[in-house]
Amino acid sequence: MCGIIGYIGNKNATQVILDGLKKLEYRGYDSAGIAVLNGNGFSVCKEKGKISQLIESLNGGTFEGNSGIGHTRWATHGEPNKTNAHPHLDCTSSVAIAHNGIIENHHDLREKLSLKGHTFKSDTDSEVITHLIEDYKGQGFDLLKSIRLALKDLQGTYALVIMDRDYPKKLFAARNGSPLIIGLGNNENLVASDIPALLKYTRKVLVLDDYQIVEASSDEVNVFDLEGTPKHNDFITVDWSLKEAQKGGFPHFMLKEIYEQPLVLKKIFDHYVDKKTLKIKFDEVFLGSLNLSSRKIKNINKIIIQACGTSFHAGLLAKYLFSVYSGISVDIDISSEFRYRPIITSPDTLVLSITQSGETTDTLMALRQAKLHKLKTLSICNVVGSTIARESDAVIYIHAGPEIGVASTKAYTAQMLIFYLLAIYLGEKKGLISPQLKENLLSQLENIPKLLGKILPDNNPFVACADKFYQTRDFLYLARNLNFPNALEGALKLKEIAYVHASAHPAGEMKHGPIALIDKDVCVVCIATCDSVYEKMLSNIQEVKARKGKIIAIATEGNFEIRRYCDEVIYVPKVEKEFYPLLVAVPLQLFAYYLARERGCEIDQPRNLAKSVTVE
Repeated sequence: MCGIIGYIGNKNATQVILDGLKKLEYRGYDSAGIAVLNGNGFSVCKEKGKISQLIESLNGGTFEGNSGIGHTRWATHGEPNKTNAHPHLDCTSSVAIAHNGIIENHHDLREKLSLKGHTFKSDTDSEVITHLIEDYKGQGFDLLKSIRLALKDLQGTYALVIMDRDYPKKLFAARNGSPLIIGLGNNENLVASDIPALLKYTRKVLVLDDYQIVEASSDEVNVFDLEGTPKHNDFITVDWSLKEAQKGGFPHFMLKEIYEQPLVLKKIFDHYVDKKTLKIKFDEVFLGSLNLSSRKIKNINKIIIQACGTSFHAGLLAKYLFSVYSGISVDIDISSEFRYRPIITSPDTLVLSITQSGETTDTLMALRQAKLHKLKTLSICNVVGSTIARESDAVIYIHAGPEIGVASTKAYTAQMLIFYLLAIYLGEKKGLISPQLKENLLSQLENIPKLLGKILPDNNPFVACADKFYQTRDFLYLARNLNFPNALEGALKLKEIAYVHASAHPAGEMKHGPIALIDKDVCVVCIATCDSVYEKMLSNIQEVKARKGKIIAIATEGNFEIRRYCDEVIYVPKVEKEFYPLLVAVPLQLFAYYLARERGCEIDQPRNLAKSVTVE
């Protein structure tokens, strides 16, 4: 979950690395460090805290040198402090490494290396790597072979960038289980954990596979496996722009990404729907990549969805939609649980993996588990060329652009829209959706971005709610049917960025326990749009009011009746009942944002969290 970057070229490495670290800080911000190589060896600066502390420590200066490495840390082994910050050097300060991942056998390796006379300075698992490389070099091996031998000793996951004082014109990198990409520039090359760190310098990237090593100079990149055999990896061109990865005048990336949702959803609809023929363009995925005939698509009778966090909530909505429109039985699992239970399948089962980054470790491991059972795998992903996208039989990209805020927003609604389209596509293939119904459904979906555009300009209701409830410590979110996933997502957003306890429940479950929590100090957010369960939700609202709970309702525009029972009402435009989830998601995001702002929280970089969860 840490962020790493390496640079070799003709620019001042300090500035390139610091710029890259700023773009990667969402991956971890417990500590940060930089090591730049010059004629005198490594110049190193490390600090506890965010990148700003590192920059302040440099006091406006830069290290001389055109190659170097940097790291921003999300702590696993060893507390967040200056000593445990990366990069780590060996005993002679010849080898420097920055590492993302977990080395599971680091205790054994540390003991063996200590017996050989190596001295460790930190408590991290990562430091063993630099001493291993040093040890193999001491046995007479060249640097590339020393790296290869060291990597073979490691058990666990790693994305590594490595430099050596004795090889000043080389930069090395390696990967197993943690994301790592190579950026090919003009007389310069870069290594990074994620695309935004490279966009200022290049959009041409090479994605490493597991157990591969890169040897790079300013004008050359060579890839090897652990045996030293040369490998060929195709470069891809990233279609994200540098502007997309910047705040664009917004105070936070999260708010920018919330406001991008109408454009993102329009882009997705226009990309996947031919407006003239109303054809949903998923045939290539199913008939091509998945190698499923029309008959086999029609015979899909079970889908297993596996995902984590926000993507899991989108998957819950997908379960509803596949049932409504496609008549398909759906099981859904948290990825970390899916891995450890028996998989009960039939020949016509499809495994659906959902991930924004395409690098989430639990989701990746669950995908591999599905492939071991020889099941067809389809992934819904945002990042082109990511590990999960490459290892799946087929992928549908959500085209949301870079999402920098740790709390997912636009990726969530983008995933939801994909599931509406996918459910309609499968329903049509199964003969359950007539041309007239399809035309109506697509017309409704096409109008969603315009309706979202009506919600976003007026932030007054959200600011008012935040001002009234920012000191409240306990929130319950209630909803039914299609909007229950949104209740879970709304509660998650509040926990993530406002550090407030929040839980979500199907409203019908209130009487089975959670209603005991209701009193004058609890705020209940009720999703009560004018749909098939509105009357039931109104009854639940009155039950909360009778117990003196504070109530915020998300309701349909023009519903004034509900004001009698609620402390605050936030309205969404009227739409056909099946499509309210796409509208309701945005007010929940905005409420969490403004509550967190009122509480003075770090919105884009909430404590203890990182954007891409690449460790178990």
